[in-house]
Amino acid sequence: MNLPNSSELQEVIRQCLSHDRKAQQKLFSTCYSLAMNVSRRYASNLEEAKSLVNEGMLKVFQQLHTYNPEFSFGGWVRRVMVNTAIDHFRKVKAYEQRFQDIDGREFTDAYQTNVIDELSVEELLRLVQQLPPAYRIVFSLYAVEEYTHKEIAEQLGISEGTSKSNYAKARAKLQQALAGLSQKNTNQHGQR
Repeated sequence: MNLPNSSELQEVIRQCLSHDRKAQQKLFSTCYSLAMNVSRRYASNLEEAKSLVNEGMLKVFQQLHTYNPEFSFGGWVRRVMVNTAIDHFRKVKAYEQRFQDIDGREFTDAYQTNVIDELSVEELLRLVQQLPPAYRIVFSLYAVEEYTHKEIAEQLGISEGTSKSNYAKARAKLQQALAGLSQKNTNQHGQR
């Protein structure tokens, strides 16, 4: 989802820069869906996502003077929200426990495709949210935001190898979860 760069939106932004509360409410409402969509990919649950939205939108208002109207406002808000998620991860990273090693079972692509085809966006999002924070943020930055492992490493203050490792472990955990869903679906279909 992207926000249209309309003259109306530019006027709301101008009013926000003049600290107009109604314009700020309108801008928040306009951006909420985009901000929530980005935040949910990085948060472990809906409450954490709402917190990220609030934190990120505060940054949007604080940094609104740096927005260049020649560029997409939706893209700018998205970048602020991703950076907010990265900052949040950095804050909680020190308090998280080390993550369990996972077994290295391999699954075929055909097997995964059938399971993925049957998943709703919400189910897939729940699987991503169940990943440990370090895996979830690297997976989202690499697979969704299309950051390189070098960029991820720089943003998170980790090595490029750790980024690659976390991504591989995130994929393996997701494959494991998908295999569990597939097994569950097979059992349910077999009982009918």
